[in-house]
Amino acid sequence: MRRILVLAAVLFTGLLSQAQSKSATGYDYTTALGVKVWDGGGISLKHFFTEKNAGELIGYFWSQGVRFTGLYEIHGNINNAPGLRWYIGPGAHVGFYNSKNGDGAFVGIDGVIGLDYKFNGAPINLSLDWQPSIEFGDGRGFWGGWGGLGIRYTF
Repeated sequence: MRRILVLAAVLFTGLLSQAQSKSATGYDYTTALGVKVWDGGGISLKHFFTEKNAGELIGYFWSQGVRFTGLYEIHGNINNAPGLRWYIGPGAHVGFYNSKNGDGAFVGIDGVIGLDYKFNGAPINLSLDWQPSIEFGDGRGFWGGWGGLGIRYTF
């Protein structure tokens, strides 16, 4: 048991030092977990697969249902703005609603465009984006009210 704890501590220390060395450039981070604030609220998990390609999973929760969204995001730097990047990409979602617009489970396709900022020297990331979507089903269609302000802890 003691060996497992020592091994876990060594691995955790290595991961922590790697995350700190990556964040020294101001915007580099591998994974971030936090909240997404919009009309309701949500949980956001963002993970970079490469320097410019990330995936984001978002669970939105509000009084009339839940919606789970997966996004593929392509990131680019903004010149003369350390820590600030733009991103754009496609995605999909499934929603479970209990509202005047219809009850049930619905699926749709999403897009995203936004800005991502990583504070230099702090494990905090902010994002602001717009996520237009098209939902399939009776009474569904285009909806441009998704997105919001993401506040995440990076590691």
